[in-house]
Amino acid sequence: MDRRKLIGIGAGLAVLPAWWALRQVENGAEEDWHTDIAPLEQAFPLLGPLTDAKWVSSRDNDRSGVPSPELVISGFARLAPGKLAELTAAHAFVSDESADDYFSSWFEKPLKGEGPKNPQWIRSQELDRDGDGDGDGHHTSLWFDRRSETVRFRALNPYG
Repeated sequence: MDRRKLIGIGAGLAVLPAWWALRQVENGAEEDWHTDIAPLEQAFPLLGPLTDAKWVSSRDNDRSGVPSPELVISGFARLAPGKLAELTAAHAFVSDESADDYFSSWFEKPLKGEGPKNPQWIRSQELDRDGDGDGDGHHTSLWFDRRSETVRFRALNPYG
């Protein structure tokens, strides 16, 4: 390969990160999280319809360079009015403040401080999924805040 081509390729690679950052700002990607609710309603049909969401994925800006078959989604979503009352009437719930300490992965860092203020988390083991012992690698944890009708979720391979 001649020297001019190598210089051209090198210059192109040097400009690529700046171009990508400008495109993100231009496309309104100022936040480090997703706000679309359709994927969450697909992953958690029992919770729908949802009215608002902030969530991240383990495949967002993956820095590891190693492809992983596992997908983790984590975040907050607002339930429709009355949905939490419907769920608490049908399932057993207990207090569980562990949701506040559950942002342990690198990709969850943008969510710190984004949840409801002074939440009182409750949880139902009936609504959590542990893969049913069939080795399919699914796991879902859900926490609910009664005050804000917000659900805090973390799910491994939520789409099957």
